[in-house]
Amino acid sequence: MSEAKLIGRVHLIDSTKSYGQKGFRKRMVVIEQDNGRFVNYIPVEFTNDGCDAVDELKVGEEVEVGYRLTGRKWQKDPASEVKYFLSAEATGFRRLGAGAHASTIDPNEQLNEASFSDDEPVF
Repeated sequence: MSEAKLIGRVHLIDSTKSYGQKGFRKRMVVIEQDNGRFVNYIPVEFTNDGCDAVDELKVGEEVEVGYRLTGRKWQKDPASEVKYFLSAEATGFRRLGAGAHASTIDPNEQLNEASFSDDEPVF
């Protein structure tokens, strides 16, 4: 599975929410991208240990966020309508600008750490 990246300013940092008996945690961060004609607001989800890494971010900071798209199918019962959900699951981030440093996370405790390099192209 390949990883994509996005660059923008932190617009919103949501609080961490816990789900289920196993304590799955999720925290949404909205990245703002202004392309001159309109502004995109892109929600990315940090999960489990990644929720704590978000404490380092501040609204207004310019960041590069690594993410992967995840999707799932949901159906209440065999007779009900099937619904599909898509999310951008963050795998790490890097502050851009003076004093910036990378923060990599393992949101599902299954992925390899995301690596960021100034030599890599930005998508």
